[in-house]
Amino acid sequence: MNRTIDYKIGKEADGLRVEQFLKRKGYSRQNLSVIKRMPKSILVNGVHYYMRQQLKEGDLLSVHICEEKSSEKIPPVHLPLDIIYEDEDIIVINKPAGMPIHPSMNNYTNSMANALAWYYQEQGKPFIFRCCNRLDRDTSGLTVVAKHLVSAGILSSMVSEKALCREYLAIASGHVSPKSGTICAPLARKGTSIIERMVDFEHGENAVTHYRTVGVYGPHTLVALKLETGRTHQIRVHMQYLGYPLIGDYLYNPDMKYISRQALHSYRLSFSHPITGRFMEFTAPLPNDMKEVLNIT
Repeated sequence: MNRTIDYKIGKEADGLRVEQFLKRKGYSRQNLSVIKRMPKSILVNGVHYYMRQQLKEGDLLSVHICEEKSSEKIPPVHLPLDIIYEDEDIIVINKPAGMPIHPSMNNYTNSMANALAWYYQEQGKPFIFRCCNRLDRDTSGLTVVAKHLVSAGILSSMVSEKALCREYLAIASGHVSPKSGTICAPLARKGTSIIERMVDFEHGENAVTHYRTVGVYGPHTLVALKLETGRTHQIRVHMQYLGYPLIGDYLYNPDMKYISRQALHSYRLSFSHPITGRFMEFTAPLPNDMKEVLNIT
């Protein structure tokens, strides 16, 4: 992707070196290292600058990002995409259940990454896949993809610093009690499994999930959950640990009576835009298969 980001230098940045200013904007060392090797990547008032040169109040700093290569191992495939939002820096997708985020051995041409590669190929734009909040194949809902290395780096830092808020809706088996709370239970691999996870207080990594009951529907509870950490299968394992596993979960509650996949949906994402700083919030409605279980329209 090609992107030019302009910054008007204010009084607070007067005298800073270019690299100092950009670090304060969230650029990583790796970002700066890559950008300075790009041709004419740093201009101040239209003149080429080096990273060590100083800025003055009133200057116009322009950062030119030029990425000409595409992800080599992601073949473009024409697949439907539900695009919730797009600008020059990010794209937010409402991913359907059954679609993997990225290609794998048995899912080489049916992933969201394949669909995005096609989408940008049709526009004649190079595309490097950088997903910032990955979802399991059978989890539906919102995910944000960075469109260049700077937005990717900043969003990645936001995830690490818990500044990207992820909220989910899930259908749990039984009537959840207590109706709200926080699950603090570290997670680790289960035995020699590459995929499956378990609660492990001795060897597991810290994992925290906040939950609250939205409503009770027959034998099920609709639960809203917020992730404080982002471990693999965190919600699925934590709800199983609480005693109310998600219905349709082939790994942790393989009862497909009501739904053929884990009833988990990423319904809200909120964060500050990685470049503009503007607060952004996106929601995606509950998908039809989960509505049918609850018998709601």
